[in-house]
Amino acid sequence: MIAFLVVALGFYFLLLGRIAVGLIRTGSIPALVLGIGVLLLPLLGVWVVASSLRAAFAHQYLARRINEEGLELDTSELPRRASGRLERAAADQLFEQVKTEWEADPDNWRTNYRAARAYDYAGDRSRAREVMRRAVELEKAEREA
Repeated sequence: MIAFLVVALGFYFLLLGRIAVGLIRTGSIPALVLGIGVLLLPLLGVWVVASSLRAAFAHQYLARRINEEGLELDTSELPRRASGRLERAAADQLFEQVKTEWEADPDNWRTNYRAARAYDYAGDRSRAREVMRRAVELEKAEREA
């Protein structure tokens, strides 16, 4: 599915690029400005897709390692809403438990990964992404050391 979406986006970016080049070749100032603007869209799109895929693969790698080490958060017994998400009180309680581990060892990628997952369960996606980026950086530094 991801490959299909990337190919579809690639096709879309190529079409935008062709339109941009056509506008630039007309020679008129308004078309030139518009062409440059349209040309920036595929470049921005390629950057967004590439950075999203890179982050997704890094997160998946950490998830696999955490699972192999038996450190994944166990939420199987926690109460859930009809949507399948954890109930707020249970997610907050899980976060407080994981936060204690994280504060005790903030430079360990494993505790950062677990904290990012707990943030996600608690509904704080922006902090979850921030802490997961830190987990990826710490794991990479550990691997390279």
